[in-house]
Amino acid sequence: MTSSSFPLSSFSSPRTRHLSLAMLRRLVGPVLLAMTLGLSGCASQMASDNAGDLTRNEGDWQQQSDRIDSLTHWQLTGKVGIRTPEEGHSANLDWQQEGDDYHMLITGPLGAGRTTLVRDAEGVRLSSSDGDFQAPDAESLMLSQLGWSLPLGALDDWVRGVAAKGEHDLKSDALGFPDTLYQDGWEVDYQDWTRAEGLWLPRKMKLYYGDLTATLIVNQWQAL
Repeated sequence: MTSSSFPLSSFSSPRTRHLSLAMLRRLVGPVLLAMTLGLSGCASQMASDNAGDLTRNEGDWQQQSDRIDSLTHWQLTGKVGIRTPEEGHSANLDWQQEGDDYHMLITGPLGAGRTTLVRDAEGVRLSSSDGDFQAPDAESLMLSQLGWSLPLGALDDWVRGVAAKGEHDLKSDALGFPDTLYQDGWEVDYQDWTRAEGLWLPRKMKLYYGDLTATLIVNQWQAL
């Protein structure tokens, strides 16, 4: 295993383990919720394969591993929930990923109405009811606004069922599919799968970090 490419200092801080939901509404939503983007464009819908046998079989994941790795331009829509010991909220998510760049739209209580998080050649920008903010990278932006950071660069891998670059521990289920992923202090549990354009992709996953639990349910995948 190689060394992690993400700064881990904020993950070991006791402050991170007791995040307030007010802070989560401002940015954790845009981050973890990065998983539902109803943006228009020339995307070919990866409609669920409703016909035929939808039962996962041993060896299916290994057979599609190259295609999963090459799926770097995609769009998904879904719902995410954030829960702490104090309270919990959910929101709708729209997420469009194009290589290393992304555009995330979070709407609902967790997004405090409407929040967007964008990364492109100009850097990372966040817009919400609190104003517009910009930084060279997502980690710097979160640190400057919240005083802590999240491994934003890992989420586009996790949502496809693969580990990000760096140190990790991935456990598989009896069929060889990802079951539990440990990386950068997070635990990612894959709980349900769906098929789209002949690929098995995560439909439901839970992420744990300290007292924080995030649940993501993907309603639709699209290829760009």
